[in-house]
Amino acid sequence: MSAHSKLPSDTDPAAMAASQAYRSREAWRVFEIMSEFVEATERLQAIQPAVSLFGSARTPRDHPYYKLTEEIARLLSDAGFSVISGGGPGIMEAANKGAFHGKSPSVGLNIQLPHEQHGNPYQDVSQTFRHFFARKVMFVKNATAYVVMPGGFGTIDELSEALTLIQTGKSRKMPIILVGSAFWGGLLDWLRNTLLAEGMINPADLDLMQVIDEPHAVVDAIFKFYETRGFGLSPAEREMQLSL
Repeated sequence: MSAHSKLPSDTDPAAMAASQAYRSREAWRVFEIMSEFVEATERLQAIQPAVSLFGSARTPRDHPYYKLTEEIARLLSDAGFSVISGGGPGIMEAANKGAFHGKSPSVGLNIQLPHEQHGNPYQDVSQTFRHFFARKVMFVKNATAYVVMPGGFGTIDELSEALTLIQTGKSRKMPIILVGSAFWGGLLDWLRNTLLAEGMINPADLDLMQVIDEPHAVVDAIFKFYETRGFGLSPAEREMQLSL
């Protein structure tokens, strides 16, 4: 007799029924995920060009990072970029607030969480997700640039996602701008002195990011990147976006 045959779920009718119910829910969950992608894709099609701006949900409103984010977002909005944030408090609120008072739409991609996340009031377009991965796809899919403010695990996760997709050719190249040289300096040193030194990444991978501290320079760097090609997607890039 195999070990698997001794499991209670194979002999206990209640356990078997519960297991079957779970499998059925898991199968139907696929349609829930599909609906998130369809709804978000339709709602966000009109916000181009857009910049995804990331940072900590824990940053208080009187912190210099909050004020800096608000200024950058306002400049981006007045320059014609929709600004996409996570829709929550902290840096996300500062990003939405700056864009909300600018000329272009303020977009919040909210996530349902048991704590920390609650929607801020500065969103012209608000979309709520249950699944992190669907939300992250929309951050990348709709962005012409990433602006990464100081943040924690979530911010680093989103930065790593963007770097990985571009490094592997699953997403088009775009500016990835880290704001806060003092904050990001230690991470960049580790990437250089450990990952690069041990052959885990290529020297060119470090060039996917640039560090800029001055708000106007952030906007200028994005325009400089696109000045010879425009913000539209090429046919090859459109196909690439379908494989995110």
